[in-house]
Amino acid sequence: MNLQSLFSLEGKTALVTGGSRGIGAMISEGFVAAGCRVYISSRTAADCEQTAERLKHYPGESLPLPADVSSMDGIETLVAGLSSRENSIEILVNNAGVAWGEPFEKFSEKGWDRVMDLNARSVFFLTQKMMPLLKRSASAEDPSRVINITSILGSRPDAGMAYSYCASKAALAQMTQNLAFDLAGDNITVNGVSPGFFPSQMTAHIMEDEDANRAMLSKARFPRHGKAEEIAGLTIYLCSKSGAYVTGAIIPVDGGLLLAC
Repeated sequence: MNLQSLFSLEGKTALVTGGSRGIGAMISEGFVAAGCRVYISSRTAADCEQTAERLKHYPGESLPLPADVSSMDGIETLVAGLSSRENSIEILVNNAGVAWGEPFEKFSEKGWDRVMDLNARSVFFLTQKMMPLLKRSASAEDPSRVINITSILGSRPDAGMAYSYCASKAALAQMTQNLAFDLAGDNITVNGVSPGFFPSQMTAHIMEDEDANRAMLSKARFPRHGKAEEIAGLTIYLCSKSGAYVTGAIIPVDGGLLLAC
C-alpha cells in the first residue's frame, strides 16, 4: 500500500463552484496541493483570478473560470466553457451558496427564492449538465466524484432566522442521497460534506461580534473554528483512491456542534 498515492489527486481535474473564497477556496487549495487541475469558479472574475494565482506554487494547476450558477444560462455557459477546455472531468464540488436571515414575520419571497435557487436548484441542474464530462472517464474502480457542500444547519435549528438557508441545505442533503443512488450506475459517487463553523464571508458577521462568536464556539465539543486543512482533507479523501467506495454519505466536520442538539 502506497500512502502517498492513496490520497493523491494527480491526473484528476476538478471544478469547484464558489471556489474563490471561504470553504470553496480551502477545498481548491487542498486539491491543487494534492496534484489536481482545479477550475475555480465564482461570479467575480477578479476573485477567481486572484485565488488561482495564489495557488500557482502547488504541484497541481489552478485555473479561473468565472460563472454565475444561480441561473440556467450561467450554468450552461459554465459547462460550455469547461467542455471547450476538457474532454472529461473527474470531480465536481458544488460549493456555491448564499444565506439570508430575516424574522419569520417579515421573511421575504426574495430571501426564500434566491437561497433555494442557488443552494439547491443550481446544484441539481449543474450536476445534470455536467454528466457527459463526469461519465467519460469514470469506472467502477475509479469513479468520478460529486461533492455537495451541505451544512449542519440542514439538520439542526438556527437562531439566526436563516429559514431558507436551513431548508435549502436539508434539501441538498436529501438530494445528495438520491443522486448517489441514481448515478452509481454511471460510475459516479455522490457525497455531502457538512461543515460547522469555518471562517468565511458567510460567518464573518458572527466572528466579528465577540459575544456571538463566543456563544457559537461554546456549543461545540471542540470550541474553535474549523481549519482549512480539515475541510480540504475530508474532500481529498472522498475524491482520492481511498474514498472510491464511499457514496451517499453526509459527513459532518463540525467539532461536535451537532452533538449539542
